[in-house]
Amino acid sequence: MAAARISHSGSAAPSPGFEDYSLYSNLSDDELLQLAIERSLTDQHCSSANTTSNTSAAATQPNSSLTPLARITNQSKCNAHNPPPAKTTAHYSSPNPPTEKPPDLTWMGPPSTGIDITLGCSVSNVSQAARKWQDASVPIAALVMRPGTNLMLPSKPGWLAIHQAAWCGQDACLRILLSAQPGMINKRTERGETALLVAVSKLQLRCVQVLLENGADLSISNYDKETPLYKACEKNSAEMVAVLLNHGAAVNTHCIQGCTALQEAAVRNNVEICEMLLKAGAKLNLTNIYGISPVFSAAQCGQLAALRLLLKHGADINSQAADGATALYEATKNGHEEIVELLLSLNADTKKPGKTGLLPLHIAAQKGSDNIVSMLIKATSKARVRRTGISPLHLAAERNRDDVLEILIEAGFDVNAQLSEEPLMVAARQSCIQTVTLLVEHGADINACIPTHPTTFPAVYMFSMKYLPMFKYLLDHGGHALPCFDCVYGSGPHPPIKITRSERDRVLPETQPRKGVQFCEMISAPSINRWAGPIIDILLDYVGHVTLCSRLMEHLDSYPDWSIIREKAAPPRPLLQLCRLKILQLVQCHHVTKLPLPGGLIRFLQHTLLDSC
Repeated sequence: MAAARISHSGSAAPSPGFEDYSLYSNLSDDELLQLAIERSLTDQHCSSANTTSNTSAAATQPNSSLTPLARITNQSKCNAHNPPPAKTTAHYSSPNPPTEKPPDLTWMGPPSTGIDITLGCSVSNVSQAARKWQDASVPIAALVMRPGTNLMLPSKPGWLAIHQAAWCGQDACLRILLSAQPGMINKRTERGETALLVAVSKLQLRCVQVLLENGADLSISNYDKETPLYKACEKNSAEMVAVLLNHGAAVNTHCIQGCTALQEAAVRNNVEICEMLLKAGAKLNLTNIYGISPVFSAAQCGQLAALRLLLKHGADINSQAADGATALYEATKNGHEEIVELLLSLNADTKKPGKTGLLPLHIAAQKGSDNIVSMLIKATSKARVRRTGISPLHLAAERNRDDVLEILIEAGFDVNAQLSEEPLMVAARQSCIQTVTLLVEHGADINACIPTHPTTFPAVYMFSMKYLPMFKYLLDHGGHALPCFDCVYGSGPHPPIKITRSERDRVLPETQPRKGVQFCEMISAPSINRWAGPIIDILLDYVGHVTLCSRLMEHLDSYPDWSIIREKAAPPRPLLQLCRLKILQLVQCHHVTKLPLPGGLIRFLQHTLLDSC
């Protein structure tokens, strides 16, 4: 960069606060930067030449022990108070003046301190100059600062001069700042960012190298736990990743969401970065807080190259996220045909369901992905599909996927297949209200029993009592409530809870054969009895006159706030409640909305309107 040219005017009066910049015309940019910082770190002021004769003499005798830069600094300070006899006025002139306005600091990151910077004048912050004039042809070092500026004093967002130099890519300025104040190298902003993290975020490679050479700590993350290496992967910069790894960056550190640098690189399909990370010791099967591994992320985002690389290095093709989904399941859901084809060619398991209990084939039929359905039909056992209790035909028909229906029918799927009760039990056990709703809407029998585990009440209640919204949904859609109050012991004493089935059978009289586990016994299980009061309260809305057995009464007496539920069960039941039950007996619950009744009454019949019953 060309040195600033200084013009002189012998007749002009000196401007206050301006210096003779001809003193610096032969200095390089780096020397000028060092001069600026040296002057910012000293609080010494040159005394007036007219104060005493001693100071006057000192001003006329140069100190031979000073370095050239220090002598220039000292001379420039004294000249500010003792201008030369030939009075001059310094003004800036450049062969390449800036053609644009300085960048607006309100959008460049750290806000300015409001100090106006004028070329040729002294300024109070070298980092301000670096940021305002980063695109100009003027050397930043030419903006000499007033003495006394504290480089360790942050601006409003906690940014020091070192952060702003890293932001702007001013590696020369950064180098001299560190030589003046090496202790600021790992200082953090209010968001926890070091100068290294700032430089990586702005892809300022030379600044990164300067910081690493000066001992910047690679392990310091921001408050989102993002390390410089993670941020370099996020910025998709292979060159930056290589520099950080060569300086020993840790590769398996998790961010606040639990993701690693490898996962971030896989999401961006950057094979070069993935290979570097794996070579540096990145672990393939680390998961984030949702149980998602890098191979899952690559499949989810449709990143074929990254997925192929991870699988080649031994990633678990069937790893499951916290909700049970596999990479195949997720790729199917998002319609990534090439990913599904690759996974199937490597024998990915098509039998692993997601949290809803549905297989990838079901999801493909639901989404209407013709090609994916065709691929999955060949790899999925029909016996496994039948075990789910719902055919892909049901899902394709529900979404009007005609093309998929034709493919499934040609593949031999039965158009008369019926839903079984087993998947409803599985969905209820997993507390998946979406699947329960889907199965009920397709005709699943809520009141079915399990032959191997007989109960006197609908078996699905065993798996839904801990999830009251689901329990109420089942009752609203035809679940029987009255059997829950049937008890062969009535108001008499019940046998101990923790006994075997054979022992229970011996307790009962022969005239009262048992049909299975009773509701009062099921609700007394230690894992359920804490919800006994609310469960009984909901059931009472779906029955008329009932008598609570002694076991249920014991539960209601165990907690003072449940006494109101006991009063609710005492006869007689309100006429309004009895009328509701009678109407629902005459009209099936799914036909209630067709009745010519006011909306409020319809909602009352559907148990969605609060009442005094």
